[in-house]
Amino acid sequence: DEALADHPSEESISDAGMRYDLTVPLARVVAQYRAELPRVFKRYQIQPVYRADRPAKGRYREFFQCDVDIVGSTSPTVEAEVLAAGAQILQELGFGVDHPFALRINHRGILRGLMETAGVPPTLEDSALVAIDKLDKIGLEGVRDELDVRGITHPVANILLDTIQAAPTEGNAAMLAWLGDVLEGSELGSKGVAGLKEVIALCAHGPAAAYLRVDPYLARGLSYYTGPIFEVDFPGFSGSGGGGGRYDDLIGMFSGQSIPACGFSLGLERLLLLMEEQNMFPPRLSGQPQALVTLYDEQTTGPSLRLAHRLRGAGLRVDVYPDTDRYGRQFKYADERKIRYALLLSPREVEAGVVAVKDLHSGDQVDVPDGEVVTWLQAKLAE
Repeated sequence: DEALADHPSEESISDAGMRYDLTVPLARVVAQYRAELPRVFKRYQIQPVYRADRPAKGRYREFFQCDVDIVGSTSPTVEAEVLAAGAQILQELGFGVDHPFALRINHRGILRGLMETAGVPPTLEDSALVAIDKLDKIGLEGVRDELDVRGITHPVANILLDTIQAAPTEGNAAMLAWLGDVLEGSELGSKGVAGLKEVIALCAHGPAAAYLRVDPYLARGLSYYTGPIFEVDFPGFSGSGGGGGRYDDLIGMFSGQSIPACGFSLGLERLLLLMEEQNMFPPRLSGQPQALVTLYDEQTTGPSLRLAHRLRGAGLRVDVYPDTDRYGRQFKYADERKIRYALLLSPREVEAGVVAVKDLHSGDQVDVPDGEVVTWLQAKLAE
């Protein structure tokens, strides 16, 4: 309160605001340095952002966003490239056949056309879109109540909801054909359908094609979108894993000239939560060591460290006991950490060119030739 009293102006408060997303800061940078950037500027960015949300599962006040953006072109190939990047990232993380996801896609022109066709007053379109955007969360009746609160008359709300219920569910081609019929009388809507068809046709040549799902009531909460919009949907998961779209007017708010742009963002923490819930992390990333390299004395510490390095280079998770304690204490440490195999290198083993491997579950111990210890241990761990 004292700080605000010292600096009471609205401008000073806004100067102290925390970063809401990565798109608006990008717009400011492009506006400021446009003359120094390539005509078509492509970038990725990973940084924390902040929201005044009520913390819940998958919803945080501070989280990392992973953004890709292309600035400087109105071509629909930009959307295809951005969607391909998003799809490929998710595929490389392991999402796809066994861990499905969908890229829901729409166009702001389609949304405007649906509002226009239903008779929503232009001044209330943005407010109605906020209600429609909650369809997945609150259902049809919840949207009806929300529209009522936002001043949409019952006859207009009924037209909107009837249209929602009439939408086909059998595929993108059927959905686009239906939208073409419904929006035939709307110039905005017809342009939106044509634009969406272009993007989907271009996506057919990349990794996003298999995951696209046309959703005419996807609105996205941010009003700066001007064309195609998209969102990542994971079955059974509340909320989106990411999204984006075209925002041709945003940079112009800072530069005074129209500069087209399109981007896509993934929420890192939500992806990590999903991957953890679905056991998608490879076992080698679990952090649980698979073997313990013991230390016998100062003379054999060097060979022991080289052994650990070699095992780690083969992808094995290896812990090294830090001191030259008696073996009993080192075995106890391994047992506490649930490590099954202890590797011993005393002067005897070093001289003989072997590694003594002790199975701490059975108590058995065997000498393995030094050159074979990696494959031997890999085979044992695979049993």
